[in-house]
Amino acid sequence: MPARTNHAAPAGALPRAIRDAVLGIGFLSAMDAAVKLATVSLPVTQVTFLRFAFGLIAVAAAIAWTRPRVPTAQALRINFVRALLVVATGLAFFTALSRLPLAEATALTFLAPGFMALFGALFLKERVSGRIVAALAIGFAGMLVIVFGQGGFSSGVTLDPLGVAAGLSAAVFYALAMVLVRARAHLDGVVVIVALQHLFPALVLAGPAAYVWEPLTGDLVWLFCLVGTLGVCGHLLLARAFRSAEAARIAPIDYTALVWAALLGLVLFGEIPGWATLAGAALIVAGAVVASRR
Repeated sequence: MPARTNHAAPAGALPRAIRDAVLGIGFLSAMDAAVKLATVSLPVTQVTFLRFAFGLIAVAAAIAWTRPRVPTAQALRINFVRALLVVATGLAFFTALSRLPLAEATALTFLAPGFMALFGALFLKERVSGRIVAALAIGFAGMLVIVFGQGGFSSGVTLDPLGVAAGLSAAVFYALAMVLVRARAHLDGVVVIVALQHLFPALVLAGPAAYVWEPLTGDLVWLFCLVGTLGVCGHLLLARAFRSAEAARIAPIDYTALVWAALLGLVLFGEIPGWATLAGAALIVAGAVVASRR
């Protein structure tokens, strides 16, 4: 164990990992903002397909640079099942983005760690402790504050019920995807996982997207080039961060997404998060921290 400590975490590794994680979350938050812009002109199904299809272009560049090993048949099977959950997550979250302010949609996804703890107990036979129950209760209370507090001590805005349901569904689907392939990160390469995470969803969504297809203008093509690049860069930075430092040190940085979302929402859409959103997000984050503590 001492050897692991000395060689696995060289001097400066943690600051670099934190920098990579903050930048990665920032890239993914910017991607979400760009997707929200795209949903104004295009159906959500087409937007979700294009997010993965254009991401494949950036993934191809990463594959050419790193030349990862060919994935095994088992990796393909497991990642295809995960792809179905990724598709469901994308459709649900992009629906939430099209109907909710950016900060509110982002805050609802913070319920995912609580759901992960619950699904770990249900599917992986992990012990259901009082800590998990408390974490779920705290996170659920935060969600209620965000949803029902808007007309009270917030800005007087009522959130779209379908958008709220979509945001909650995205958190559930994401948690299932994470529980399903939690161990694959040690078996498959980072670039392989990111590549399959784009390839399989694009294939699954190609038919439904063609059915609702709307013509793309030149501006939208460039927008999705940006979406694909931001998404792949964000995932690669996060993967490098988690590879360079302990997960427990990096995972809390995910909550900087709310800061990014609030800033991007203000600059691009003129959205100002209300006190209900901030208070509810604080409760959800507290529940997630309780759920993830050892």
